[in-house]
Amino acid sequence: GLATLEKESETPLQALLVAIAGPLVSLLLFGLFTFVATTAPLTTAFQAIISLVAYINLVLAAFNMIPGLPLDGGNVLKAIVWKVTGNPNKGVIIAGRVGQVIGWIAIALGILSVIGVSQVGSIWTLLIGTFLLQNAGFAAQSATVQDKLSQYTAGDAVITDSPIVSSNLSIREFVNNFVIGKERWKKFVVVDENQQLLGSVITEDLKQIHTSDWNDVHLTELVKPILEADIIAADTSLLEAAKLFETTQTRELVVVSAVGKVLGLLEKASIIKLMTESENIKDKAAIESAQESEKAIVN
Repeated sequence: GLATLEKESETPLQALLVAIAGPLVSLLLFGLFTFVATTAPLTTAFQAIISLVAYINLVLAAFNMIPGLPLDGGNVLKAIVWKVTGNPNKGVIIAGRVGQVIGWIAIALGILSVIGVSQVGSIWTLLIGTFLLQNAGFAAQSATVQDKLSQYTAGDAVITDSPIVSSNLSIREFVNNFVIGKERWKKFVVVDENQQLLGSVITEDLKQIHTSDWNDVHLTELVKPILEADIIAADTSLLEAAKLFETTQTRELVVVSAVGKVLGLLEKASIIKLMTESENIKDKAAIESAQESEKAIVN
């Protein structure tokens, strides 16, 4: 899910126009070749070829308008659901599920045809059904992930024990309290007394200061600036945050509040953890609800 976050159309209308472009071209070609085949002075053989090309374009347009992803008809359905619900991900999910149903039907027809039970379908029907099933399922799964991500913000997925340290610390205090015996973090976010971001410190840079000076040198001597691209507002959609991870290849983002206070770090792992926990809570609530309903029926 996180590795397949694609750029969607900006509006339902734009998505609809993109979806119908292919079938419209096929219909236009059908009309053009039909006109040529019926009006132009052609030989019988050449007329048959032109008519066949026209028929192929008509079939192609009809096939592509099947209302299931990844076909153009599925994208049309997606745009319609998007317009009705206001949620593009709902459109993809529904169109993907329809595509899966159509895929299963095509697979069933293909299998029945191959074993000689039915004359409807062929090995090609089986292959097309498999293609539809796989791609529609992939689209629905990706949209489901994106829909869940859009319900949370970057602040919701902040790592609870983020490596945030005060600039007032001496290097000795920093090493004793945050480095020795704690090897999880190699990079620490440094903040001032108001929790405002100053930069970051990498443990590898400790060697720049002789150990005899660690008591007298403050951590600020090792602070390096953090790129603006690696800072994200706490109220930013978690979906947008996930897209940033994919487009910038950054490993972590510093999450700050509206007033600039550092809240912690955000990583891919913390996003996945939040999604997993929310799904577990949802499953637990469903089980408890079912148990309550069962008790009510028994009573």
